[in-house]
Formats: sequence, C-alpha cells, structure tokens
Amino acid sequence: MRPPPVLPVRATRAPNAAKQKAGGTMGLYFEDFDLSHSVTTRGRTVGEGDITLFAGLSGDFNPLHVDSEYCAGTQFGERIAHGPLTLAMAIGLMSQQNLIDGTTMGLLDLHWSFAGPVKIGDTVHAVVTAVEKKPSRKPDRGVLTLRLEVINQRGEHVQTGHLKLLMKRKPAGHS
Repeated sequence: MRPPPVLPVRATRAPNAAKQKAGGTMGLYFEDFDLSHSVTTRGRTVGEGDITLFAGLSGDFNPLHVDSEYCAGTQFGERIAHGPLTLAMAIGLMSQQNLIDGTTMGLLDLHWSFAGPVKIGDTVHAVVTAVEKKPSRKPDRGVLTLRLEVINQRGEHVQTGHLKLLMKRKPAGHS
C-alpha cells in the first residue's frame, strides 16, 4: 500500500523560526506564540489501514468503523474513522509543523467537538491558533491554549476544540 499523499503546507510562517536541538528542530517556546496567529498544517489522507490499526490499538471495534456492510445501512453509507483517531492525526499534523515538539511539558486540558464524519479517503488538515497565554507561578513555564480546527478536502469543519498545554519558557539569556 502506498503512503498517503503529502499536500503542501498552506501557510508556512510560524511566529518565530523553530529552534535547533540535538538531532532535530525544537518547537516554539511559550513567548513565541502570538495570540490570534494561525498556522495551517499540511494535509493527511485517512486510509483503511489507519482505521483498522486504531481499532486494534484502542479496542474500539464499533461496526461504524470496521463493518462495511453494516455501514451501508447507516446515515454515513460507508465506514467512518474513529473521532479520537482524527483528533490524534490533527495533533500529529500540528506537531509536524514544529510548533510544540520539545517545548511542551504536558497536556492540561482538552475540549473537543465532533461535527461531521471523516471517511476513508478524506484528506484533513488542521488550523492551529493561539488563543490564550497565562504565565505560570513557576518562571520556566506558561500555559498556552490552542484552538484546533480539523477541515476536510471539501472545506467542512469536521472537528474543533481547544488544547491547554503547559509550555516551556525561554531559558535565561536565550533570544
């Protein structure tokens, strides 16, 4: 099976250039995120194998995801991806933009809505927007809230939500 196609990044400007770390690039620090600035990730096509692997990993073998005959009689007409699978793909696409790799200290909160199905062959991308920043009591970290919108190839918003992340602040003397 061929890997899914890689679509060009729709917006490549990040708030600041990604930092270098040993063995690769480093994500943005808390201070680097500009409120209301959005980055659009590249696309990722959902394949049958993605759904099958996620069903095995999660133990969720709901017929909406694994049974084509059952799905033919539903409002979807065909198999759909697990909602959490699409969420995981969106976070992965965000990570591939070098926004948070190596600078995230933890996921603090998640609020998520599922607005529409993602089907085999759909290509999704994410729009990531920093919407809130709060310094922590500890000087080496801050709390960042990101809005993620997951959009399919037809421009339909299939999932949206907010992630609250504990982020590293720039080390003293780091520009």
